[in-house]
Amino acid sequence: MRLRRVGATSHNGAAAKYDEHGARRTRRGVEDMEALRWHGARDLRLEEVPEPPEPGPHEAVVDVSWCGVCGTDLHEFLEGPHMIREGPHPLTGARPPLALGHELSGTVVALGAEVPGIGIGDRVTADPCWRCGVCYWCTRGEYHLCPKGGSVGLASPGAFAERVTVPLAGLTRLPDNVSDEMAAVAEPLAVGLHAVTRAGVRPGDNVLVVGGGPIGFAVVLAARLAGAAGLYVSEPLQERRDRLLELGVTEAFDPSASDVRREVFLRTGRIGPDAVIDATGVPRLAAQAVASVRRGGRVVLVGVGHGSVEFDMGQLVFYERAVLGTLGYTFDIPRVIDLMSTGRLDASALITGRFPLSGGAGVFEDLAADRARHLKVLLTPKGL
Repeated sequence: MRLRRVGATSHNGAAAKYDEHGARRTRRGVEDMEALRWHGARDLRLEEVPEPPEPGPHEAVVDVSWCGVCGTDLHEFLEGPHMIREGPHPLTGARPPLALGHELSGTVVALGAEVPGIGIGDRVTADPCWRCGVCYWCTRGEYHLCPKGGSVGLASPGAFAERVTVPLAGLTRLPDNVSDEMAAVAEPLAVGLHAVTRAGVRPGDNVLVVGGGPIGFAVVLAARLAGAAGLYVSEPLQERRDRLLELGVTEAFDPSASDVRREVFLRTGRIGPDAVIDATGVPRLAAQAVASVRRGGRVVLVGVGHGSVEFDMGQLVFYERAVLGTLGYTFDIPRVIDLMSTGRLDASALITGRFPLSGGAGVFEDLAADRARHLKVLLTPKGL
């Protein structure tokens, strides 16, 4: 691919032209590549599709090294569409079938415009958020809240493919001492960092994390970096509790065998944790989080769930507790890469499986059958 602007795009460059099958219209001569595409619930297919075209002025094309399987990907596989639209996406125009995958690392092969410090051949990771660039939220830097926004792999073809088109503004060049594998988990780590920032965790705080899966793991790492003194986790799976204890959490409780609220209350001088961060998305656990945080404390809901949460309003008003939602990240991925580069953030324990893209459909089936087996699984189109 040559460095060149081609094709019709919107003001933000995300809205390319797609055909009636959701495949991007490309120039003549583009070769095919393999992509793991979502056609519907329980329907993933490894298919030959055209490579991405030369990027628009706000796009880049990346040759994929690794891409992580996110819980969102698994939910779309099991029971979607949830975040995938059945019709054309209002910003990108893409529609199913499309490749999943947004936790990526790779090498830049084409740029739609010059980017300071990044060139063709550079190793990168990418913030996968498409944004309009002109709405109230985008102009305030809150691009993750853009009403028309979406993510690579959900609103446009994703990185479970040999090459992928990503937002130019989201590129982060990788230092030599950050591997492609580690860079592929920067996105979920950014989710954890953003949640901990929203929770206002300060040095010496006590924090309770509900859920020890990939995002709970990321929250633990970020809370430790923020200086949490007491770091407690509620997680029913013994294997995950053991990993978290090896990571250095203060205690990890089995909620099926312990009253976690009471145990943490006793261990914090009968005060309760300063912050409770729920990484499960389970409504009843969100309600328990409100009852568990100290008076004047903060509850942050990072797990993506469905359904209503019920709790006594007096638990908020009389105790001046705060409940906050958190979505993704804003400019947090470069911070994660910097933390990795300086050695302050080691996320190697998060990666528990590496597989070729060619076996991706089977990997999804295995994860659906046994979610406890892995924390973060990476797929690569390069072969192992």
